[in-house]
Amino acid sequence: MTVTPAPALGAPLERVESREKVAGEARYAYEYGGDDLAYAWIVGATVARGSVRAVHAPSSPGLIAVLSHSNAPVLRPGGDPELLVLQSPAVAYRGQVVALVVAESLEEAREAARLVRVEYDAEPHDVLLRPDHPKLYKPDKVNPAYPTDTEHGDFDAAFAAADVRVDATYETPALHNNPIEPHATTAMWDGGGVTLYDATQGAAAARGPLADVLGLEPEQVRVIAPHVGGGFGSKGTPRPNAVLAALAAKATGRPVKLAVTRQQMFKLTGYRTPTIQRLRLGASADGRLKAIAHEVAEQSSTLREFAEQTAVATRMMYAGANRRTAHRLVRLDVPTPSWMRAPGECPGMFALESAIDELAAACGIDPVELRIRNEPERAPEEDVPFSSRHLVACLREGAARFGWASRARRRRGPYLYGSGVAASTYPAMRRPARATARELGDGRYEVRVAAADIGTGARTVLTQIAADALGVDAGAVTMQIGDSAFGPAPVAGGSAGTASWGSAVAGACRVLREQRGGEAVHDTAAEIEAEEKYARHAFGAQFVEARVDTYTGEVRVERMLGAFAAGHILNPRTAHSQFVGAMTMGVGMALFEESVLDLEFGDYLNHDLSQYHVPVHADIRDVDAVWLEEEDPHLNPMGSKGIGEIGIVGAAAAVANAVHDATGIRFRSLPLRPDRVLDALERA
Repeated sequence: MTVTPAPALGAPLERVESREKVAGEARYAYEYGGDDLAYAWIVGATVARGSVRAVHAPSSPGLIAVLSHSNAPVLRPGGDPELLVLQSPAVAYRGQVVALVVAESLEEAREAARLVRVEYDAEPHDVLLRPDHPKLYKPDKVNPAYPTDTEHGDFDAAFAAADVRVDATYETPALHNNPIEPHATTAMWDGGGVTLYDATQGAAAARGPLADVLGLEPEQVRVIAPHVGGGFGSKGTPRPNAVLAALAAKATGRPVKLAVTRQQMFKLTGYRTPTIQRLRLGASADGRLKAIAHEVAEQSSTLREFAEQTAVATRMMYAGANRRTAHRLVRLDVPTPSWMRAPGECPGMFALESAIDELAAACGIDPVELRIRNEPERAPEEDVPFSSRHLVACLREGAARFGWASRARRRRGPYLYGSGVAASTYPAMRRPARATARELGDGRYEVRVAAADIGTGARTVLTQIAADALGVDAGAVTMQIGDSAFGPAPVAGGSAGTASWGSAVAGACRVLREQRGGEAVHDTAAEIEAEEKYARHAFGAQFVEARVDTYTGEVRVERMLGAFAAGHILNPRTAHSQFVGAMTMGVGMALFEESVLDLEFGDYLNHDLSQYHVPVHADIRDVDAVWLEEEDPHLNPMGSKGIGEIGIVGAAAAVANAVHDATGIRFRSLPLRPDRVLDALERA
């Protein structure tokens, strides 16, 4: 094999697997097979609450089995209740798995599933989140382990005494992850163990929960996911499809393929909880914050508690001595919410950055300047130093590049134009991981780590990290990822993947280079445990010019610029893609995305991409991202911060703030649909 010249770490190396993907050689979970394959299809509940009285299997060509709570293999109790499929007649939400059809072909499985008849004992359901819900309660923690509430100083007194006050409530709807590749699993039993080719953001992290529910030891389960077609968090934990495929394979004694349909994904694979957020800001006349309160109501299912950390970013964004944050949760007859790109920070910063914009208007201060005036010297609630914090530099650099100083609200025919700004932030985390590096001879090396590349370019950046540590060309390194057999590693999530896996890869390659060949293993658990206490975050600022059509209420984002400070950028090509992709998703949140709830049937109505609207090419015009090179010695061997999520944080607020600038109307609920905008314009 020809060794290509190696770009140094920080160069725009093309994706190392690009040819495989373009040629169709990269295999995804549903594309693995074996002899005597069978195909499975999910049957979902048609009631939102109740129990299954009976499941009637059809007489259908090619049918192998119909599994239900009455005949499915028994799972080990405990763990995630969403994974305890077909173990009980109880129905906790509409669409929950009540039967699984296994047949000789995909078409026969789908047809048989259509003919399955299920009898229910339905019960009244409650699916609506509201701020006065009588069952709202304080959870013990919010995702993943943050305190539910915080209180510093005397907020009530400081707010009452403030010269300028903002008291507003903001709402975000339920939002559903829609990766291109649906959740899918191919399951194969071999002796006492099972191999699962699964669409997962973390093969190693998935192994434990799956082994637990299947009643196996971890070493009896192997999860393989070398290529994953997107996730946005929805593939961050095992989903019912993995367990169902394993059950079907066990029950039939054959390898089984199972893919979740697009419609079923809206029920079975997680979503972003709707939120109702009250923000109260009190400031002096010159815009300096004296009181900050952020109180949130959100939902989870009756099966499992998931409390999104919506108000957590408010705890460290701006200075102010008197502070309060609180989260309240209600358990409804709905699927369990889960991670969706920047869980917590994304909806929480929409509310905070909208309120900050309202405060700037009330004080008569430029929104960029107001944010700069409230820059903290230390993390306000943790009272520890920031490892690095260049939000002010991002605001100034972004403003200069965007032309913020020369912006002007204007009208051209039926169109109103305005500009908006919002800050962005996301934690810079890393988690323990293990990597193995070995010399193959002839100047070639192989590195193994149970990372996941969900389209972010992780495989490419890890190759660069390995080559840099070994002192060789990138073409001399073969990077093997996506296999639980490679040892412990975290999921691709929390913008912590590259920092976590890369630390292990750099360590293993450094040891291999020092010992001059052979094989080396490096585990980062001890070094992460010994880290000094710093507030580690990436920061950014987003600027938007919006156009509002006064005839139709349609909003267009004419220009969008993000300026970010995220440590050392390891690959500018893939980094720019991640920033712009996340910003595009933020435009979708602001203008299009909304899971519409049907109260009568207890389900989301728009459960496909013809009705759940995401941005298309015509919606995304001039979107760009730049970054400040940032030196931070307190992060990891690469000096990098995660970038997969910060681009969506603040994006929706920047759009909404631009629409306010254009129209003079404040919109506090997303998305900014044409009917909402037109109605507000007519009433103005």
